[in-house]
Amino acid sequence: MQLNRIVNFHKTLGDTTRIRIISLLKLGPHHGQAIAEKLGLKPPTISHHIGKLKEIDIVYQRRDKNTIYFYLDERKLERMSVAINKISGDQMVEHFDLTAEDSAKIIRSFIDNNGKLKQLPAQRKKRLILLAYMLRELSHGKQYTEKEVNEHILRYHEDFASIRREFVMSHFMYRQDGVYELNPKEMWPVR
Repeated sequence: MQLNRIVNFHKTLGDTTRIRIISLLKLGPHHGQAIAEKLGLKPPTISHHIGKLKEIDIVYQRRDKNTIYFYLDERKLERMSVAINKISGDQMVEHFDLTAEDSAKIIRSFIDNNGKLKQLPAQRKKRLILLAYMLRELSHGKQYTEKEVNEHILRYHEDFASIRREFVMSHFMYRQDGVYELNPKEMWPVR
């Protein structure tokens, strides 16, 4: 699970009204007017908070004739709630310990004589080794624009969008508002 999804989840839940709405929806589905009456708030306020809860995917709606009922997705709420506990363990990111010789052999197999990536391997372990290899010239603590990351990737492969996404999803990089930064090496699945 991506770190920014976990952060966004906890930011969204950091509101008393949203916690109160979740508590009501745990008892069963409610329509907006009923929630507003029970919490002593106006319907537009409830709509705003329900919208935020829908953005993090823990509330969904169903229409019954002219009334929209809101439901709590308790499984997603539970999964997102415990995700933070997995960060410190190896359940969040699997780590591969390889010798330098093994890594070099994999890199030679997938990088041509011009330094270009022939293809991104299907096997996860090999793919992660090559992603780490492509990042070796970037600096920790420095922020990069999306354009700079794309230009860096183009030195290795033309599909910069897929590889950039792989950098983030594999926890090599962190992205916020179009700005990229390398995660600490301790978070990398291969070092």
